[in-house]
Parts: sequence; structure tokens; C-alpha cells
Amino acid sequence: MIRRTLGEKIFDIFNVCFLLLLALSTLYPFMNVLTYSLSTPHAANLPGLHFFPTEITFDAFKKVLSNTEVYRAYGNTVIRTVAGVIFLMLLTATTAYPLSIKSFPHRKQITFLMAFSLMFYGGLIPTYLVVKSLGLINTIWALVLPPAVSGFNVIVMRNFMQSIHPELIESAKMDGANEFIVFARIVIPLSAPVLAVVGLWAAVFHWNAWFDAMIYTSGPQYEVLQMFLRRTVLDESNAFILAIDPARELNLYTPVTLKSATIMIITLPILLVYPFIQRFFVKGIMLGSVKG
Repeated sequence: MIRRTLGEKIFDIFNVCFLLLLALSTLYPFMNVLTYSLSTPHAANLPGLHFFPTEITFDAFKKVLSNTEVYRAYGNTVIRTVAGVIFLMLLTATTAYPLSIKSFPHRKQITFLMAFSLMFYGGLIPTYLVVKSLGLINTIWALVLPPAVSGFNVIVMRNFMQSIHPELIESAKMDGANEFIVFARIVIPLSAPVLAVVGLWAAVFHWNAWFDAMIYTSGPQYEVLQMFLRRTVLDESNAFILAIDPARELNLYTPVTLKSATIMIITLPILLVYPFIQRFFVKGIMLGSVKG
């Protein structure tokens, strides 16, 4: 058994304490919002830290879910997220696979352009002009197509596909399979870990995105969840918050508990998806990062 020195033990203790403090600093804001969303007005107005709810009520959640704007925003966000993930994974995989083949013409030059795009961005105004010239303003495609291909995702997926044993592909071609069959029946099933990682990245991005929706869309019929959340939390003249009747409803919820409940309703779906895909993360990212 290897004896550990005093310095190593002190270092481990310091690391554990530091990581616990870091975990607490990231967990507390979430628990604070959850506590406010489940608290009565009396408990929410108590001074001090709010880590666990003491007087639990679901009145704030009921009030938020009674607002029809939430469901419209949910529908727009779900459509955007599903379409965005499908297009991003399809285009990323079909771009990464040819670049993973060493005999593909101009492979290095295209990969260099992909990496170059990570360091230099064309800018907001040129991007807006392109989207406008294509007639995508006030359509779901303005939110789906611009981020559909990312140089970072392509490089990560390309590196993962390069780790697939060439013998598998060569044996399939000897049996008469063309590139499309190899891609669909061999490469895609073996690339499930990196597809899950890239898909979750895309889902989180589309679920949380609001800036592009603010630029490319206008009107409540195009509003996504994050725009609804921004309007609810930051806009003091929001009709949803101002509609509270002080005489009847302030003993059920307050603007703070309503805002907290809105945050939780919007955040929980993407949090519930993560545990099902988390097991792919280490394998997907590590295998997609070691090969050049």
C-alpha cells in the first residue's frame, strides 16, 4: 500500500473543500429560485437565505400555468428545439463523415476553414442581412438554419468518426456497400455517443436562446419561452404581473414567487433530459477530442 505524504493529504482536503464550495455556489441559486417558487408570500418575505421551502404551496405554479401565453411560448420553443436538433445533427453528421475520410479531396483545407470560423465571426449585421434577404424573418427557419452547422460540432464529430476502425468500413465496402450504406448502417450507429452529446448541446442552445428570436421575430405569436421569461422577469410593466389583484391574490403569491415559478417551469424540462444523456458525455467528448 502506497503511503501518502502529509502534503498530499492537505492538498486533497483543500481540493474537496474547494469543490464543495464551488458546488454549493452553483446549487444555491437554483435552490433559491425553487424555494421562492414553492413558498407562500409570508415565507418568501422572511429575511435570510432561502435554501429549502418552509411553507410549501403551488399557487404560483397554478397562476403561471393558467396563462395561455406560456403554452404558446412552449409550443414555439418545442418546435424550434426539435427542428433545430434534427437539422443540426443531420447537417453536422453529413459534413463530418466526408472530412473523416483521409482520401476525401481538399479535406485539410475544408477542416482549416471550419477551424477558422471558430476564431472569426462575420458579425451580427451581415448575418441579419443574409437572413432577411432569404425571406426568413418572422419564420421558424430564422431560428433553425443559421446555427444549423457549427465548425466546433463538425470537428468534434469528425474526430470521433476517425476513431472508428477502418476495417469495419473496408469490410462493408468489400460486401458491396456504398458510402451511403456505410454512413447509415455503420458510422451513425457507432457514433451514437457523440451524436447524443452534440444533440444535447443543440437542445440546450435552442431551448435557452432568446437573442436571435428577439432580432429575427416580432409579435407574440412568435415568442419563445426565453423571450416570455425575459419579459416576465425584467419588464416591470408586464401585464401578467400587473394583473395581480392585491385584495385577493397577494396572500397566494407575489411577483417574486410568480417570477420564480416561471423560471422553474421553463428550466425543468431541459434539466430532466440531461440525466438520460449524461452517460454518453465522457465517451462522446473524449473520443471526439484526442484525434487530429
